[in-house]
Amino acid sequence: MANTPQARKRIRRNNARAEVNTARMSRIRSFIKRVESACEAGDKDAAAKALKAAQPEMARGVARGVLHKNTVARKMSRLTKRVASL
Repeated sequence: MANTPQARKRIRRNNARAEVNTARMSRIRSFIKRVESACEAGDKDAAAKALKAAQPEMARGVARGVLHKNTVARKMSRLTKRVASL
């Protein structure tokens, strides 16, 4: 257990950051799921719109430090390829 005031504060800050990061990841996953569900339905227009909305959201995740840039690059690439193949 944390004994020093600094350690107690660090625990509070870590918990607060974890909540924010969890919310961000959940939001990003929701955007990705919209693209995937449109692809499964075979709706190219909806998939393209969803991808266009998801890309800045994923880039924001990189900027905020929630995701690694290569992870996002890989996911964007795969989603783009999938939408293009419709």
